[in-house]
Amino acid sequence: MAGREGRRKPVPRQSSFRAVAALMLIPVCGFVVFVFYKFVREHVDSSAPRTNNASMVGKSAGSRVVEPTRPPDHSTTRQNQIVLIIDDVGFDHQPLDAAMRIDPNLNFSILPNAQHAHEFAEELHRAGFEVLCHLPMEPVDYPRQSPGANAVMTAMSDSEIARTTRDDIAAVPHAAGVNNHMGSRATSDPRVMRAVLTSLPKGMFFIDSMTTSSSVGERLAREMRIPTAARQVFLDDVQSDEAVRKQLAQLTADARQRGVAIGIGHMYPVTVRVLTESAPELRAKGFRFVRASEVVD
Repeated sequence: MAGREGRRKPVPRQSSFRAVAALMLIPVCGFVVFVFYKFVREHVDSSAPRTNNASMVGKSAGSRVVEPTRPPDHSTTRQNQIVLIIDDVGFDHQPLDAAMRIDPNLNFSILPNAQHAHEFAEELHRAGFEVLCHLPMEPVDYPRQSPGANAVMTAMSDSEIARTTRDDIAAVPHAAGVNNHMGSRATSDPRVMRAVLTSLPKGMFFIDSMTTSSSVGERLAREMRIPTAARQVFLDDVQSDEAVRKQLAQLTADARQRGVAIGIGHMYPVTVRVLTESAPELRAKGFRFVRASEVVD
């Protein structure tokens, strides 16, 4: 039967074609299933109720929602907190040692053009106090009242304002923030304040001393995302024990109502004396002195 294999009938090609066709259908079917799954998933996601993304502001840079700027409400997060800032620090014969004994969280704002600015800033920093630069700025009644040397003036160009601001800050080592000295004219000028705020080192805060109700400092700082807050009470416009105590009572009332209140005093003997006497009583009543850096936002 030799040679029989040579006479076998050839295997039909139809079965091979079907096998190849079946193999080609596998990726096609897979693609169809993938498209169908994607369609179903997108349809379900789009029909599902969407959550409120207000709490996610800032978490996604590509879809960040900027909410309207508004003053913060500290009444629900803080209670009975007082920020005391002592201004005009840096001159001879000031009761600095006595002021440092009032409370460890007192804030001292040093005039960069004062003769002992650098020395006092170093001393206060070593003692653990928070230091601010008391930035001299043009008042409405200039030149009858002068903010002193190297002050920010409204006639300056933006570059001059920036250079002056940086020089003043550099004159007060360890300054964590800035508040304005005088400045009722300068702080009312949006161009001037924008130039000042743009010049602040990253992370530095701004306290608006509110020497005029028309100041735009705090508002612009919030718009520019610079940590900020504003003064509520001046303690010693009138330099008498009775007047300072009355203003201090107003400050504590504001702190009780708002949660936190900012008061500004000066290195006057009467101010230091009243604060020295009153601080233990206020602490006993549940008030707490805090640093300016703790309340800015």
